[in-house]
Amino acid sequence: MILVPGAVTLAQLERIWREGLAVRLGPEARAPVEAAAAMVAEAAAGEAAVYGVNTGFGKLASRKIAPGDTAQLQENLILSHCCGVGAPMPLPLARLMMVLKLLSLGRGASGVRWQICALLEGMLARGVTPLVPHQGSVGASGDLAPLAHMAAVMIGQGRAAYDGQTLPGAAALEAAGLAPVRLGPKEGLALINGTQFSTACALAGLFEARRAADSSAVTAAMSTDAIMGSTAPLVAEIHALRGHAGQIDMARAMRALMEGSEIRESHREGDTRVQDPYCIRCHPQVAGAALDVIRMAGRTLQVEANAVTDNPLVLVEAGRIVSGGNFHAEPVGFAADQIALALAELGAISQRRVALMVDPTLSFDLPPFLTPDPGLNSGFMIAEVTTAALMSENKHLANPCVTDSTPTSANQEDHVSMAAHGAWRLMRMAENLAVIQGVEALCAAQGIEARAPLATSAPLRAALARLRRDVPALGPDRYMAPDLEAAAALMRAGALPDAAGMEGFA
Repeated sequence: MILVPGAVTLAQLERIWREGLAVRLGPEARAPVEAAAAMVAEAAAGEAAVYGVNTGFGKLASRKIAPGDTAQLQENLILSHCCGVGAPMPLPLARLMMVLKLLSLGRGASGVRWQICALLEGMLARGVTPLVPHQGSVGASGDLAPLAHMAAVMIGQGRAAYDGQTLPGAAALEAAGLAPVRLGPKEGLALINGTQFSTACALAGLFEARRAADSSAVTAAMSTDAIMGSTAPLVAEIHALRGHAGQIDMARAMRALMEGSEIRESHREGDTRVQDPYCIRCHPQVAGAALDVIRMAGRTLQVEANAVTDNPLVLVEAGRIVSGGNFHAEPVGFAADQIALALAELGAISQRRVALMVDPTLSFDLPPFLTPDPGLNSGFMIAEVTTAALMSENKHLANPCVTDSTPTSANQEDHVSMAAHGAWRLMRMAENLAVIQGVEALCAAQGIEARAPLATSAPLRAALARLRRDVPALGPDRYMAPDLEAAAALMRAGALPDAAGMEGFA
């Protein structure tokens, strides 16, 4: 895929992450990159102190570095900053981080040579992926430690995955027919000063959250039919009167999904219930609000993915190299916190519908715990408990991270974003949510089937049939963990909205 720095879309980034696509910059990016590199080379040979070009870093910025030591300065920077700990980030996520760094450098304001961009392109094309520990960044001055582990492989250090093996960086490059680079002035700083780790993690969380929002429309519609709930709260006029776009879109999707349901038509008259519980009645309001938050975070992350976030920046047209603070990941931290809230709330309302369906006092004549022979069998009793555990875990994980600043680097970097772990937690939250929604789908399917011979709508029948390809209906109790795993996998894949012919909200 050919990318234009400054004009990359979320759809492109999602394909890169999900499909492992190799990318390269369009040819028009080369001239600006080389012009900025020429300015840095001139500054490195001059007498004036320019931060990060011929000076130390952070609190050591007042130390002038001799021209002959600038290459060693950059290499030392990379090695000294390889202080990450914890399990390595998943390889698709590491590749997305590399792509984001390539896009940032490709804007022509970082002062690196084209050779640096070409090496990143080559690593992506040939499958050399640095092993990057996921802990160690506070989200300013950039994601220093994670990006240093990426850059270490580029100079023949560190470790990388290649062709199913874990190799030393130099060996991985050699096996792929690539050569390590000798860093020039500012190039090490340009590679590690930036928000690409935090942004990659936040983007992955965003993509999973958007898919979860799609799935929520299907599982909520299925649950509504399973308990013989009303579709009156979905009428368009209700949502138009409030005016929130996400709410309007969610209600519209649910109306289409439930159109033509025999189950719904069977209780339009004579139903003794006046109103359904909020988890049924208010799904458009809750999930629609989450959808609005997800969309807002997506706009922030698209801007960040196209941004230049290292320091100092080379302003070619102005003829200046200027120190600033674009490495501060506060926008990413706020976006990650917003996505976390959305994931937690989608799970919270889904879990309440699971609890509703297994409770014979609330489920409108469904069998207790959705088993055909309750007492001898426990049915979905503990599957519901699992969803409660995961819902609670996600609530804790949703606590804001961006407010938890702490000073670092001898108080030079005295306010940080904590965007890195704010973004990293999102995948764990999304995995928890997939299980909750998967259990909801299993319960709703069991409930709909219990209403036979009445049938649900055509779109929901298609979604139910897709679910049943992987998870059969529950009769007598069985070993259930594989069922939950299979249902969660369908949620992560967006399989039920696809089967129902639903157009995604994004």
